[in-house]
Amino acid sequence: MPTTRSRAALAGGTANAARLFVAALAFTSAYVGLSAYGNARSAAAPVRTVTLSAREMPIARPLVAATPTSARAGAVTVTADGAAGCAPTYVARSLLAEAAPGQGALYRWRLSRWSPATGTWRTFLAEHGGFAAGERAVEWRPRISGNPGWYRVEVLAEGAAPVRSDRFLVSC
Repeated sequence: MPTTRSRAALAGGTANAARLFVAALAFTSAYVGLSAYGNARSAAAPVRTVTLSAREMPIARPLVAATPTSARAGAVTVTADGAAGCAPTYVARSLLAEAAPGQGALYRWRLSRWSPATGTWRTFLAEHGGFAAGERAVEWRPRISGNPGWYRVEVLAEGAAPVRSDRFLVSC
């Protein structure tokens, strides 16, 4: 009788050891797969430039760093700020002038996100500003992080019609 118990204990121990070995292999495989996935996502993407006007169209070229001369009257220029790849900070520039000489100018930036559920643009971020000069190139640096979708930037100056950028896609 003792040999039957020994065989049963040996068979049960072998089965447990086999299960532990299979579990360790599965864990190791999952860890190696996740670390390979993380390394693949960290590759830098090439940087490209887009200049946006007041029409709403998808961009054909990704965004890159802006030059100080990219501000134009009647247009909002949006560019990516930072290194290649996903740039959560963007630079919006426009050229604004006082509505009446000597009165200064107040303006408001608005970053809107397209809502497919409602079919409308919804304000995502907003900021106010002003200046007391005749004409000034203005700049805003909205940060978009972890919220992919279609966006556009709008500048609303006191006494002037709103100026909107083309929409642009944020993918990360």
